[in-house]
Amino acid sequence: MKVTLQNITKKFGSTIAVNDFTASLTDGHLICLLGPSGCGKTTILNMLCGITKVTQGKIFFDDVDVTDLPPDQRGIGMVFQNYALYPHMTVLENIAFPLEVQKISKKIRNEKALEIAKLVHVENLVQRFPSELSGGQQQRVAIARALIKNPKLLLMDEPLSNLDARLRLEMREEIRRIQKETGVTTVFVTHDQDEAMAISDSILLMKDGFFIQEGLSQELYNNPNCKFTSDFLGNPPINQIHLKKNELEIENPGWKISCGILYKDKEKIELPEEYTLSVRAESFDFCKDGKISADTESVVELGKERFAYLHLFNTSVRAFIYDEEEINEGEKVSFNFRKRGVFIFNTKTGERLM
Repeated sequence: MKVTLQNITKKFGSTIAVNDFTASLTDGHLICLLGPSGCGKTTILNMLCGITKVTQGKIFFDDVDVTDLPPDQRGIGMVFQNYALYPHMTVLENIAFPLEVQKISKKIRNEKALEIAKLVHVENLVQRFPSELSGGQQQRVAIARALIKNPKLLLMDEPLSNLDARLRLEMREEIRRIQKETGVTTVFVTHDQDEAMAISDSILLMKDGFFIQEGLSQELYNNPNCKFTSDFLGNPPINQIHLKKNELEIENPGWKISCGILYKDKEKIELPEEYTLSVRAESFDFCKDGKISADTESVVELGKERFAYLHLFNTSVRAFIYDEEEINEGEKVSFNFRKRGVFIFNTKTGERLM
């Protein structure tokens, strides 16, 4: 099912939680609503399911206006952060409960519950109670209960936040598998950018109630439309070098900065009084004839990855060291910036200049 949010605004008194938000969610895709806490992600989810009323704007499921429809008439399934399983019911009874509410016979609802239990890999746990399950198992049961109604839209609100790191990795892979097998359009709310990039077909990035950018995870990572996107996506975080207009003279293959002017692709862009040179850790190309040099403050190994901390333009930056590169603490290194992962932004407005 295709979902369209048309100029959605939600106000709580004088507070605007969601501000003129417009987006289309592709049928059969897993879409992540991503952004920092308080940006309006869960509010949008609650408006989609009908728990929260829209202040302004329209919501369409396919071509049907559902803005004022109650939750039970929208054909949605919801998975909450706290799972919300009934402690006095077995796994089978929890999964089957939505069909019990619909007055479907016990035989049919149990058959359907067993079928869904197999889909989420809890068929061997159906006689247990929630207190006898691990966090990941409880999450699978919660997903099964949401899917048993055969929803047109599945909504998931921070469903992995209560799990430990290893289990989060396992469950996000399982959620992706289940979504692929069922083909149900899914909206997944998270503040974790690694989670969003790993699990989604596309990402809707939000900030302070506003829509910021939409695209595939790598599109947002490689081609951010503003400083907020580049800062929010990426682990380790992107290096930020804050500069004044005439503070830096730099030449790099393909572009240079001189006398407060950025020269790139035969273009001349006058830089603002304050701008930010943002460089991802993997965007340093160490070479003997590099046009840029820096002092190595330290070298750190993190599992399979090695990083050099460089003193560059009066800022400490992190640079990824590839296997063939030999860099030692205290030495001066030369390099060029790679084409991908290097951006220039207006510091005050966040506008992308390069």
